[in-house]
Amino acid sequence: MTALSPVRRREILQALRQGTVPSGSLDVLAVGIDRFAPTVDEDLDAVAAGGSMFKAVRGDYGSGKTFFARWMQQRAMRRGLAVAEVQISELETPLHKLETVYRRTTESLRTAAFPPSAFRNVLDAWLFGVEEDAATAAGADEATAEQVDALLEQRLATVASATPVYPMVLRAYRAALADGDTATADALVAWLGGQPHVGAAAKRAAGVRQDVDHFLAMGFLQGLLAVLEGARHPGLLLVIDEVETLQRMRSDSRAKALNALRQWIDELDSGRYPGLYLLITGTPAFFDGRLGIQSLPPLAQRLHTDFTTDARFDNPRAPQIRLAGFDLDRLVEVGMRVRTVYADGATAPDRIRTLVDDTYLRDLAAAVAGKLGGQVGISPRLFLKKLILDVLDRVDQFSEFDPRQHYALTVTKTELTDTERAAVSADDVEL
Repeated sequence: MTALSPVRRREILQALRQGTVPSGSLDVLAVGIDRFAPTVDEDLDAVAAGGSMFKAVRGDYGSGKTFFARWMQQRAMRRGLAVAEVQISELETPLHKLETVYRRTTESLRTAAFPPSAFRNVLDAWLFGVEEDAATAAGADEATAEQVDALLEQRLATVASATPVYPMVLRAYRAALADGDTATADALVAWLGGQPHVGAAAKRAAGVRQDVDHFLAMGFLQGLLAVLEGARHPGLLLVIDEVETLQRMRSDSRAKALNALRQWIDELDSGRYPGLYLLITGTPAFFDGRLGIQSLPPLAQRLHTDFTTDARFDNPRAPQIRLAGFDLDRLVEVGMRVRTVYADGATAPDRIRTLVDDTYLRDLAAAVAGKLGGQVGISPRLFLKKLILDVLDRVDQFSEFDPRQHYALTVTKTELTDTERAAVSADDVEL
């Protein structure tokens, strides 16, 4: 396994204690997805070279869709790409309102160097590069404002032809920075990031009036990709997570969202978004059920993938890839990896390896699955949380603690997610 720094180890363990997916160093926990790595790397390399890509990841709850998406983000950032993750929801982030999706994209944007939101850092890095290149072209220590504007227009020519206001506001932002007008600069960055309710005075300074709407957002995404490229980030991996929530929307909203997804796929194929990798995740019901993509035949045709053969022979280059649910062996293997990560930074590593051996890990995994109605597939989150909080932390801190003698697994309804709770009846949970 990859050697981890104390900071990375602590981040991984803390995320698992909270029942969430760690944000980085996921290779040390990846079980069962290694076979996708060669194709994922090929696709990311193609996007970094100016291509565009769409992929759908399907899997039941607990199969590791969010983990897979974060694992891909980590691989993308190693190549210099920026990443963003958007959670779809009916009220806060409906898929058919692309202005909202774009705003969430800029809010969650991150790079290897900058955490979310890296949007302003990327803008500043791009403008600095434009100024440096303009000065180099002019053979001077510093370029004039006209020379910088000319190079800015040249590099955003493709975006300007579709969305002229994007370079207009970028020019106004640069002018506000030069004048020391921080309030206007902040407001213009917010507007470029798709934020609503930006002050009228700031918009007047840039020569615009409207807020960012559906159509502007599509052009702004092109602008973001151009800016990323100029800031030495050759592309963007955009993860649209939990698209299955579309099934719970009203029929008209669902139809608009599915059509927006079809439009995105077609525009990726047409080359409108060079450097964009769009990844969506959803449950099999979304891809196969009547309330999902099957209700829009053109979209269903674009995403159709044959899953009737043995899963061992699934084609990772297909529009859809499926993640197999966890079985007991895979769950134990993940537990072994977490134990190694923990022991490498523990005060009592030998005691951890002795008391929390492979047999105990299997017993605990089976017990957690048993508390969830025997459904191993939905138990990884809870299993890892219990393993760290209730077992490894205690073994490490208390020399007399033996999990076989002093710990009995209990699960309360308050610590379960909705999906986990649905798998358990009241009699199954010790309250």
